[in-house]
Amino acid sequence: MYVIKSLPAMPTLKYLTRYSTYAVVLSICAVISSSISASTASSTTVASAAESSYWQQIEAQGQNQDVYFYAWGGDPQINAYLQWAAEEVNVKYNINMVHVKLSDTSEAVSRVLAEKSANNNDKGSVDLIWINGANFATMSENSLLLKQWANKLPNFALTDPENNPAVNFDFGVPTNGMEAPWGQASLTFYYDSLSTDKPPTTLNELVNWTAQNPGRFSYPKPPDFLGMSFLKYALVMLHENQDAKTGKNIKAQLNLPATEQNTDMVLAPLWEFLDDLHPTLWRKGEQFVQTGAHMRRLVDDTELSLAFTFSAPEVPAAVQRYDLPQSIRSYAMSDGSLSNTHFVTIPYNASHQQAAQLVANFLMSPEAQAKKQTPDIWGDKTVLVPSTLNPEQQALFKENKPHPSALPFDSIKRTVSEPHPSWVDAIMQGWQARYGVSP
Repeated sequence: MYVIKSLPAMPTLKYLTRYSTYAVVLSICAVISSSISASTASSTTVASAAESSYWQQIEAQGQNQDVYFYAWGGDPQINAYLQWAAEEVNVKYNINMVHVKLSDTSEAVSRVLAEKSANNNDKGSVDLIWINGANFATMSENSLLLKQWANKLPNFALTDPENNPAVNFDFGVPTNGMEAPWGQASLTFYYDSLSTDKPPTTLNELVNWTAQNPGRFSYPKPPDFLGMSFLKYALVMLHENQDAKTGKNIKAQLNLPATEQNTDMVLAPLWEFLDDLHPTLWRKGEQFVQTGAHMRRLVDDTELSLAFTFSAPEVPAAVQRYDLPQSIRSYAMSDGSLSNTHFVTIPYNASHQQAAQLVANFLMSPEAQAKKQTPDIWGDKTVLVPSTLNPEQQALFKENKPHPSALPFDSIKRTVSEPHPSWVDAIMQGWQARYGVSP
């Protein structure tokens, strides 16, 4: 309620014409509007001051601390970037960031869960985790994450969260301020141009290509992340093709949790597809590669002619260090590239929560994001929205000429969203029951 302390003197009613009455109303409205504007401006100023004060406290409390960052350690290029980031936060905040290298993010999830079971609620060994998808959903469901911190980071505004739902949802699950967006990645294919000059660009073409080139393609067996990514890509494309023919919308089920009622119906096309595909794969689908690195070695050994990765810059980096031949070329599937945003998160019992927030905010800074997007460094797409940046910050993202084997700029014409995280377990269990074989 707004109280008007004083109004201009008004003539008596009998002398008011409809024009002077209108003028008085305008006068009253102007005073009220002025009062509202002043109140709004005051509220905004108070909010800004509170946010500034909050972040000043985080900076003061977070300096001179350790941060144990649990992140996948399977890519030398990414590891080198994290070492650079560690050096930067050490200079800025005297933070000692330790990269705890994981083979799978679930290792960090299990550690935090074990600490909670042991009633270790404030001295956890994990300060920051590189995470998304099913692992985030598991931690969220089990109340293992610090809440409402990521949306308070100063650099979070540079992601334009009000108009960019990708930074507020993780595989369809609301982040609720529990994750800070860090980068975007897409499924990228690569091939040896000396052994094939026309690689498949759709799922249907892939089936025909493997039939004509038996033994020249494979995928990592679940639960490997890369293998699961290929299976999810296939599942989404199969339903898009099938739904277009039948007029049904079964694909919509992929945005919902997997249940006993919908699992068999949704996954049936995938098993039918794999039954046809496996006999044409490397070693006739009787054995599978274990990891993306294993698949890459087979390409280098000329056993495979076609492979894929979720880290596009991995390909030119491997060529430059002679782990792949110079004839390798990268490309994106034209029917859709499975894509997602990846994040960093802080466990609820992290020992160094304030320092972890300083690191997360730095990882989202234009400086760190631009360096990470550089193909020779990592090539990971930024989560920042250019319109939120000033000209000097935008200039940081200017790209140099990429390596010939790198994914061409803007080659991804269509992205495909990840299914609900519960489908990972459903696919894995179904795959193991049908195709589980010895390595």
